[in-house]
Amino acid sequence: MMRRLAAGLAAAALGVTMVGAAAAPALADPDVDGGHTALRFDAGPEPVWQGRSLSLDGRLSVECEEDYISGFVSVHHADYCKESESWHRLGWKRIVILFRSDRGGDWEHVETVTTGRDGSFHTRVPAYTSGTWRAVFEGSRRLDPVEATDWVKVVGHRR
Repeated sequence: MMRRLAAGLAAAALGVTMVGAAAAPALADPDVDGGHTALRFDAGPEPVWQGRSLSLDGRLSVECEEDYISGFVSVHHADYCKESESWHRLGWKRIVILFRSDRGGDWEHVETVTTGRDGSFHTRVPAYTSGTWRAVFEGSRRLDPVEATDWVKVVGHRR
């Protein structure tokens, strides 16, 4: 089915109409639960001077014991996970960065970043007030959603 979809997209890009494409076997049972994901996240330095740059870093991965399918990529036990590896890093996934001040209020959207090839992401933001930073992977068709938080104290002006 994925091959048919990929071929159809390629044909559409070239302006070709596909007729009678052969059915390909399904790659996964739609009733199977998503792969168990994990998100490691760190905001630093801690504490940070007000107005200075805060570095937000993390890594998104999926448990190797679970077979999963994400977009056009199918990863199974023996395909990409090494025997010594219990987690496989997920590249090219969207991570939403949110912030909530210690003063209260709602979560504010700060930025949306994409993980690199190795599942890691990095961004820098200015720090104005103490509060909690939150990184959220909203999940995908075969991957569970996951989030992580880190509280950072912002100290007064540096002279």
